[in-house]
Amino acid sequence: MARKVVITGLGATTPIGGDVPTTWRNALKGVSGAHTLTDEWVEKYDLPVHFAARVTNPASEVLSRVEAKRMDPSTQFAVVAAREAWKDSGIEEIDHDRLAVAFATGIGGVWTLLDAWDTLREKGPRRVLPMTVPMLMPNGPAAAVSLDLGARAGAHTPVSACASGTEAMHIGLELIRSGKADVVMAGGAEAAIHPLPMAAFAAMQALSKRNDDPEHASRPYDVNRDGFVMGEGAGALVLEAEEHALARGARIYGELAGTSVTADAYHITAPDPQGLGATRALKAALFDARAQAEDVVHVNAHATSTPVGDRPEYVALRAALGDHVANVCVSATKSQTGHLLGASGAVESVLTVLAVYHRLAPVTINLENQDPEIPLDVVTGTPRELPGGQIMALNNSFGFGGHNAVVAVRSTGPKVELS
Repeated sequence: MARKVVITGLGATTPIGGDVPTTWRNALKGVSGAHTLTDEWVEKYDLPVHFAARVTNPASEVLSRVEAKRMDPSTQFAVVAAREAWKDSGIEEIDHDRLAVAFATGIGGVWTLLDAWDTLREKGPRRVLPMTVPMLMPNGPAAAVSLDLGARAGAHTPVSACASGTEAMHIGLELIRSGKADVVMAGGAEAAIHPLPMAAFAAMQALSKRNDDPEHASRPYDVNRDGFVMGEGAGALVLEAEEHALARGARIYGELAGTSVTADAYHITAPDPQGLGATRALKAALFDARAQAEDVVHVNAHATSTPVGDRPEYVALRAALGDHVANVCVSATKSQTGHLLGASGAVESVLTVLAVYHRLAPVTINLENQDPEIPLDVVTGTPRELPGGQIMALNNSFGFGGHNAVVAVRSTGPKVELS
């Protein structure tokens, strides 16, 4: 029988909080992390979108000046979140040959790459910094976390667009189940609030253009949704073999019961309107978790707030869960955090774990007029209490390229009250 995998540590730095407790409290309150950008480059390049969702706390609060100088912002976020998760896990002694890392990104060190290009053009090749390559490489976050923890059982970097962070959870689960690791630091990081990605996503008509009202721009499932809000940050989760966690008396948030990854093979950016790949991912995650549709009480949806993206997810949920979908409460937390691209699945996995642990589903904000073609039970206004007994929640992530990833989290104990 496959080893059970549990979650014992959580970390995050997000647009609604510099750590997990703050992020969770604000997710329950319904706080928007979107704000007008004051950077000079917004006006310099005449960007069509003037707002985004930045992290609330600078990485310098956790990292030394020397550390930060040698890291791209995406890597800084990864290390900040991973350190919090590691401390939260309470692990004091570990066989480092049995500790692995699976840390994702969707874009990688874009700030470093484009700053280096500016330096090359303006000052010549001799002024390009020696640390440019390790700072810009997509595996930078995973490598930095591996170095920070001394993890020697592998450092993996899934790069699957907006499904990356959730795919890291899939890799972590498989590493532990297969016996290749006892503990995995899984997560995702992104720092793409830069003029080029902002311009590129705007050119695709992917970003909301509500420049006069950024706090209300991300509105998943609303009939007036017009695109996502660019976000940044990182999420990290300590995954641990159940027997390893029990042997040290660890606090367990929940079981990572199942995961899945599929591909649409439909279009490079548009989701399959029939949601076939997403449906297969949902069904596969339930099968992997040895669960039935009726076990699911909550979904943290991908729900980016794009006109074309939100409905196919509903179609997939309806196909995978059947009539039971009417009994499932759905949270669309990108309405608060914005879209953290490769980090979104990791941050939303943190929120999904906490929803199961505290039996509370966070709210979806800005849903004023729900799209009649998406008849989901969306949590708005106040957090929704989840039922007692053993429950399961899903976190969905779908990315450009047709990537689909789903994680299933099962409760391992009674409700834990908020402190």
